[in-house]
Amino acid sequence: MTTQMIILNGGSSSGKSGIVRCLQAVLPDPWLVFGCDSFVDAMPAKMQAADEGITFAAEGGVSVGADFRALEAAWMEGVVAMARAGARVIIDDVFLGGAASQQRWQKALGGLAVLWVGVRCERAVAAGREVARGDRVQGMAALQADVVHEGVFYDVEVDTTRTESLQCARNIAAHVS
Repeated sequence: MTTQMIILNGGSSSGKSGIVRCLQAVLPDPWLVFGCDSFVDAMPAKMQAADEGITFAAEGGVSVGADFRALEAAWMEGVVAMARAGARVIIDDVFLGGAASQQRWQKALGGLAVLWVGVRCERAVAAGREVARGDRVQGMAALQADVVHEGVFYDVEVDTTRTESLQCARNIAAHVS
């Protein structure tokens, strides 16, 4: 079965975005990329600081409400529709709910051929990257490093703690059929 989607899950500052750019370079066919950051950026500003939308706590915690979940479900269905129409799609996501987040994707996918990828990074290294980036609430990387993987199953896992994005992308690409 031909892989139609690649879904990467990892905490903030784990290295997913770098891997995604490298995947687009090493995979022979063109792949579109969509991520949870661009989804959040597409939401109305009023939802980015509201209980029904998404809130970011000072210590790095993230909470989402009912309106966020409704839009997320529609976004997932739309991304899957592109894959069903023939586009190959890579998702850069953060499974804040662990297994429940993966289950939401599985519901939308409905049997589409997906390669599930876990992107791990040691908590301290991700926290250092977070500080260097300067565009994240400090504490987010440490809080998400392990929780996003709880109960989630993967076809392949990579660890960016000491492995460069290009090598991780090559490891993932070797599993794409």
